[in-house]
Amino acid sequence: MRLRGEISGFKRHASGHCYFTLKDERACIDAVIWKGCAAMLRFRPEDGIEVVATGKITTYPGRSKYQIVVERLELAGQGALMALLDKRRRALAAEGLFDDGRKKRLPFLPHVIGVVTSPTGAVIRDILHRLADRCPSRVILWPVAVQGEGAAAQIAAAVRGFDGMAASGSVPRPDLVIVARGGGSIEDLWAFNEEEVVRAVAACSIPIISAVGHETDTSLCDFAADVRAPTPTAAAEMAVPVRSELLALVREMGLRSSRCAARAIERGGEQLANSGRRLPAPEALLAPQRQRLDDLSERLPRALGQQLSLARAELSDAAGALRPSVLQSGLRRGRERLQAVRLDPALVTRRIDEGRRMLDSLWRIAAQAHPDKPLEKGYARVEDRDGRTLISAEAARGAARLRLVFADGKLDANVGEPVERPRRAAYAPKAEQPKLL
Repeated sequence: MRLRGEISGFKRHASGHCYFTLKDERACIDAVIWKGCAAMLRFRPEDGIEVVATGKITTYPGRSKYQIVVERLELAGQGALMALLDKRRRALAAEGLFDDGRKKRLPFLPHVIGVVTSPTGAVIRDILHRLADRCPSRVILWPVAVQGEGAAAQIAAAVRGFDGMAASGSVPRPDLVIVARGGGSIEDLWAFNEEEVVRAVAACSIPIISAVGHETDTSLCDFAADVRAPTPTAAAEMAVPVRSELLALVREMGLRSSRCAARAIERGGEQLANSGRRLPAPEALLAPQRQRLDDLSERLPRALGQQLSLARAELSDAAGALRPSVLQSGLRRGRERLQAVRLDPALVTRRIDEGRRMLDSLWRIAAQAHPDKPLEKGYARVEDRDGRTLISAEAARGAARLRLVFADGKLDANVGEPVERPRRAAYAPKAEQPKLL
């Protein structure tokens, strides 16, 4: 049977089976897609999509209702698919995934280029050939399926994988990523319109060029990418500059730099020559200094002789004070002063004895003031379990669990309710007098 209708209440069970209702303006019927057939669907079913379901009409005994077991599910014409595409585009655009402000600039000369495409198609060969012609670069291919079931998940995983590479890893992290596919129908390109692919491309921190389909083909991946290329070959042209043009530019800039440097050197030589003509001759600059040197060379021997005579006179005057008798007399006086200031051991011993007696007296006073001293007379000290001394009944009731410290040990205790003893009357109460009625 082939039924045409709108999907309603679509639900994918944890087992992989899909359940929904197929309806039109007059009737509805339950539908089920088993896990094996669901894996081969070319698009992801959603509520509100008009489809053509092919399958067998069966009954479900548990509910006594008719249902169709779908073996193949197709979109009901190109218009339904475009309506679904436009609805998804507007929803993602409302989230800001297509804004120009979040798009990144492409690197001028990327060292490593990552390519997400099929390893067997002509796309990767065109990209490699174009890169080799323009500027040979290192290319890392992440092979994926570009159409069919599971293609969207593989493409999204490849983009996230490139983005998650470490800069210092064994595989270099790409400076640029190209997501490419050849031309085809809208159904063939549908994997690049899936939401998970669009979100992965928008969230990637590496600049991305989207080259999906021919120049007239447009996918949601093109809107989310930083740059859209009309074809995979154009993406390779956008990725790198022309090496020969770069070499020519470098040679031209080198020649210009050489000419500028030569012109600067020539102009500097002219300025140096002009400045040199204004300077005086070297003989005129050094003549006063030479004359001063000659004058100082004549005065130096006389000054040295005079200083030597003065030094000899001072030495003669000092030699008279260095006689052995003078030195021995000074040594003797020093010994006498040393004997006068030498300490008597008895003085030191007496001070030590006085200090020891004072220390013993202070120690006895400290022993009498020790907090454990009253315990020897039968008193006890009340502490909480942390060792803090309690000095009031309110503090003891707040602690609840106490420790009683005696002179010969410690004892744990708990706080109970106080027992009120009856008071004895100071006088006997008067007997109640009977009253007359």
